Amino acid sequence: MKHQVLVIAEAEEDIFDIYKYVLRADGRGRADDLLVKLQETCQSLVEMPRRGHSPPELKRVGVRGYREIHFKPYRIIYQIVGRKVFIHCVLDGRRSLQEVLERRLLR
Repeated sequence: MKHQVLVIAEAEEDIFDIYKYVLRADGRGRADDLLVKLQETCQSLVEMPRRGHSPPELKRVGVRGYREIHFKPYRIIYQIVGRKVFIHCVLDGRRSLQEVLERRLLR
């Protein structure tokens, strides 16, 4: 059975920020391509959302309700609630993410 994927506002902002950065650095073609691939990766959670793993930064502080998948170098952090998948963050995995994840997900 398929799940519904919902991208919350903060994750939409993450995607838009990534798009703007790639647009400035690499041009519209690369930015558009990356945007499509990030959206496809998020939507792939419609089927088998449990395939992701717990983000190690959250596991270290005992939080297990979130999972992540990757579109390298980007990390897509999400939560499964019933038949819905909520995308909470789309972040550059090259950054130190401990504080960002704790601030945004452990409010």
